[in-house]
Amino acid sequence: AGSRAAFFYIPGCAGIDAALRTRLADAACLLFDGTVYTDDEMIIAGVGQKTGARMGHIAMSGEAGSIAALADVRTGRRVFIHINNTNPVLDESSAEHAAVRAAGWEIGSDGMEIEL
Repeated sequence: AGSRAAFFYIPGCAGIDAALRTRLADAACLLFDGTVYTDDEMIIAGVGQKTGARMGHIAMSGEAGSIAALADVRTGRRVFIHINNTNPVLDESSAEHAAVRAAGWEIGSDGMEIEL
């Protein structure tokens, strides 16, 4: 009998509630919305007037961010995907990139392979 491990692909997520945390528990792999690191980064960068939340994307960082909201959810591989070009985690030398990696997340990249 083969494994029935779950794999979740969530490229857009506005918020994380108890029901989602329960559903994600024990997933083998989670590909999750990494559009913005901070809710206001596009405004600060001068490339837009909308927050991540207004566009339906939860920020990675902060008390209400996805890293904190999913910290106690047991999953296998965790990968941020759908990353906006304003997101500082794309810079491998940034403090934000280091913080995401220290929290147990990977940063998705072109050509990345996921083995199931």
